[in-house]
Amino acid sequence: MKAQSLTPPRTAAGMTSEERKVVIGASLGTVFEFYDFILFGSLSTVIATKFFAPLSPSLGFIFALMAFSAAYLVRPLGAFIFGRLGDKVGRKYTFLVTVTAMGTATFLVGLIPPYVTWGVAAPVTLMVLRVVQGIALGGEFGGAASYVAEHAPPGRLGYYTSWIQTCAGAGLVLSLLVLFAIRSVLGDQVFNDWGWRVPFLLSALLLAISLWIRMRLNESPVYQRMKSAGKTSQAPVHDLYGSGRNVRRQIAVLFGPLAAGQMLGVFALVYLMVFLLQTLRVDPQTVNWIVCTAILAALPFFPLAGRLSDRVGRKPVVIVACVLAGLSIFPAIKLLTHFGNPAYERALATAPITVTANASDCSFIFNPTGTARFLSSCDILKSTLAREGVNYQVESSSTIDPARVRIAESTFNSFNGEALAPAELKARVDALSDQMRQAIKAAGYPAKADMSEFNSAMVWLTIFYITVLFAGAQSPLAAMLVELFPASVRYTAVSVPYHVSSILAGFLVPISFALSAAAGDIYFGLWYPVFWVLLGGFVCLVALPETRGQSIENWF
Repeated sequence: MKAQSLTPPRTAAGMTSEERKVVIGASLGTVFEFYDFILFGSLSTVIATKFFAPLSPSLGFIFALMAFSAAYLVRPLGAFIFGRLGDKVGRKYTFLVTVTAMGTATFLVGLIPPYVTWGVAAPVTLMVLRVVQGIALGGEFGGAASYVAEHAPPGRLGYYTSWIQTCAGAGLVLSLLVLFAIRSVLGDQVFNDWGWRVPFLLSALLLAISLWIRMRLNESPVYQRMKSAGKTSQAPVHDLYGSGRNVRRQIAVLFGPLAAGQMLGVFALVYLMVFLLQTLRVDPQTVNWIVCTAILAALPFFPLAGRLSDRVGRKPVVIVACVLAGLSIFPAIKLLTHFGNPAYERALATAPITVTANASDCSFIFNPTGTARFLSSCDILKSTLAREGVNYQVESSSTIDPARVRIAESTFNSFNGEALAPAELKARVDALSDQMRQAIKAAGYPAKADMSEFNSAMVWLTIFYITVLFAGAQSPLAAMLVELFPASVRYTAVSVPYHVSSILAGFLVPISFALSAAAGDIYFGLWYPVFWVLLGGFVCLVALPETRGQSIENWF
């Protein structure tokens, strides 16, 4: 017998003030997520000096990135913990806990004393807080998606849940604006001394707003009806994975639309900015403003994509966005090179760099952690060229020993460093690197972008276009996930694949740059996001049903 409704039936009327409160309150966790994401990533260099002071600058930076990545690795654990709670005790109270833990941990990062004051307790505390953030984030998206969807009127579920994705871009824009404002007011020296803490401390304001709104929300009407009927799950994880259909759907969404959407999100919101800064060496303030305004202009396309998915279906919107993105990633980056640093593009075309070496002397230079050692004569050359961010080709010759490099008209012989003492090895590597760096500069490779040649309009349009594709790939996903799984296990079913896929996307930047360094081609690493985006569109096409119109009050 069907449970009696505890709330008035939903209608297709416009969004009410109560519904707006639901959407805003549930979506603020996503603002937190990307606000913290950009803060920690942008401040990794400063964090390295404050919390990993005894280490060398390069090793300290690596440990700071490890602390950054730790939050991604524990997100699936948080998905299981809070997903289970959300399905057992309710949506509202569970993500009240998640946003409190997430916001408190972000705030406390701004209060940790540096290594010089606390010693080893400082980096340990930092890592603990990052783990807390990651676990809390693991329960955030599933709760927000379920809660908003279960409040949405018929026929508008895609539109309502798309606002959760809109807040990802809003969080990034907010963090860039906060960083820009504080650095402008305090200056670089004061900012690096103590001003970097202010953006983390300001997260207390976000937390207060989130709690104020979420405390005023009611429980999801679908969950209330399910609880009243005694149909809530007492073992959500067991019930979810005890169903073969649920398991197949989880695998399909993980390697399909979720992997594609998350990968495209990191590419649009992070990779493009990093490429402009690290490879093309464009002025940081210029990059921040262009990225910030382009993403801000693209934000309306998130709810538009959600609304379109309500009319034509989730799958068509996601698949078209994935195909267009897969075909656009390489051209987009080449356009950024062409319009962002034309001198660099000219040097790539007119001043080829060639390493000639015995094939057995050359390793695959894949060093995302920065801890591997490459000491053969070929590897020393390849590592140096990778650090300079230039393309090179390797020609095999069985008669060459040691390896040598030709940069335009200059040729340099390398050396084998395996038998050298550390001090001598460093001195010889530094001397060879200086010679190669001078030759690279003389060949026309610019040390930084010439802003008189910088085409800001075309760079802006390129970033805007990719972000719009991200909106198309990501906006329908919350609705699709909610519609794919029964209400009794929905919180867990939505959370787990979302955060497992976030690990794949979270390592996009280091893996792509490492692959490019290994191949000697600044564009080679783009195959990583292209593969996942196209695979995601294909899996969505062949392995998932269309869900538009599916009842979300299916409890079993």
